[in-house]
Amino acid sequence: MDVETIKVGRRGAIVIPAGLRKKYGLEEGALLIAEPLLDGILLRPAVALSVEIYTPERKAQFLLNNVLTAEDYAWAVSEVKKLGLDPENIPHERPGNI
Repeated sequence: MDVETIKVGRRGAIVIPAGLRKKYGLEEGALLIAEPLLDGILLRPAVALSVEIYTPERKAQFLLNNVLTAEDYAWAVSEVKKLGLDPENIPHERPGNI
């Protein structure tokens, strides 16, 4: 295992040596998790995933487009109405058996 010394700069900034950045795929702007341990700090790459916030209209589309039976469709229509929306104004395809 190669050991490298890193100097802490102003405001706590550190520079990770190029070899380690390359080995672990760390590019400028990469996120790291700093985990405190009894004998030091563990730095690990972090993964950030975007989160989509669904509008009521998008939720209604999901409900109406993912039904299989007439009973499912009736339930979805009632759920869309609970969202305060008119199912006829939501773009969707009715299942073939309805």
